[in-house]
Amino acid sequence: MGETLLQTTVVGSYPQPDWLVNRAMLSKVVPRTRYRELWRVEEPYLEQAQDDATLLAIRDMERAGIDIVTDGEIRRESYSNRFATALEGVDDENPFILTNRSGNTTPVPRVVGKIKRTAPVELRDMQFLRANTAKLAKITLPGPFTMGQQVKNEFYKDNEEMCMDYAAAVNAEAHDLVKAGADVIQLDEPWLRNNPEEASRYAVKAINRALQGITVPTVVHLCFGYAAVVTGLKPTGYSFLPQLSDTIAQQISIESAQPKIDLGVLKDLAPKKVMLGVIDLSDPAIETPQKVAERIRAGLKYMSAEKLLPAPDCGMKYLPRATAFGKLKALAEGAALVRKEL
Repeated sequence: MGETLLQTTVVGSYPQPDWLVNRAMLSKVVPRTRYRELWRVEEPYLEQAQDDATLLAIRDMERAGIDIVTDGEIRRESYSNRFATALEGVDDENPFILTNRSGNTTPVPRVVGKIKRTAPVELRDMQFLRANTAKLAKITLPGPFTMGQQVKNEFYKDNEEMCMDYAAAVNAEAHDLVKAGADVIQLDEPWLRNNPEEASRYAVKAINRALQGITVPTVVHLCFGYAAVVTGLKPTGYSFLPQLSDTIAQQISIESAQPKIDLGVLKDLAPKKVMLGVIDLSDPAIETPQKVAERIRAGLKYMSAEKLLPAPDCGMKYLPRATAFGKLKALAEGAALVRKEL
C-alpha cells in the first residue's frame, strides 16, 4: 500500500492543561527569555507533570484521528525559547529590554558569545513521544532565522554570521532527534515574513544548513502569528514564500483558513508538498467536517492530493483544550470526506 493521501497533522503545539501552566499569564505573551513562573507545578515534580500532560496531548491527537502527531510542545513556554536559551553564547539572565513603537516592552536574550549547542535540548521529548505512539511522529525546532531575529546581537559582526551558527546548532539537534525516532523534522520560521528584506539575503542558506543531511521529511512552517496574539485582520498574502521553493525542505507549512490567502500562491511552491492550514484558530466555533473538506478542495485546485497535508493554521497552544480536540476531529473527518472523492 502507498502512503495515505491527505495525511493530517498538527503544526506543533497543543493546549497545556490549566493545572500545569498559568494560562492567564500565557495568554499575554509569547516569551523569548525563559518564563519559569508560568509553571504551576514545583520543580521537583515538573518533569513528571509535563510527561503526564504530554501523554494527554498525544492521546487527544490519536483519538481525533490525526495521522502525524507531535508531543504538543507541552514542555515549552513558547515554540522557540526553550531551545534558543539553552545554547552557549546566549545570556538569558540579563535580557535586553526591547521597546516597540507602541511603547510595549519585551525582554529578549542577549548574544554575548559564539552560539554553540553543547548538549541535546529536545532529545528526551522525542524519546518520550516515540515510546508513547505508534503513529508517525513529528518534532519541531525554532528556525535559525527566527532565533536570530529574537535576540539582541552584542557579539557577531553581522546577523548572517550569527544565524549560520544558529543553523549549525539546529542541525546537530535535528540529527539527534532523527536518531531518537523522529519521522518528520519541522523548523518554525514565522519571522521570515516579518523581515523579508533580511530574509532574502541569507534565510534560505541558513535553513538549508539547519536541514543538511537530514534523511526524514523536513518542513518549514511560515505563519502570521498566533491568532490569540495577532488579533484583527491578517495579511492576505506572504511577503516571503516563493523563495522557500529553493530550500531543501520537502514541505512548506502555511496558514490559509484565517487570513484567507489567495491559494494561487501554491503554484509558487510546485516542487514541494504543502501543509495547508484549513483550521481557523481565531474562530472559537469548531468547524464542521464539511467546512474543512471545502477548504481542502480549494487547495486541491492548485496541487495534487499527493502533495497536500491538511493541518491547523498554526500551533493550538492558546485554544481551550476541548476546542482544540474538536477542531482536530473535524480536520481528520474533513480529510476523510475528501479522500473518498479521490
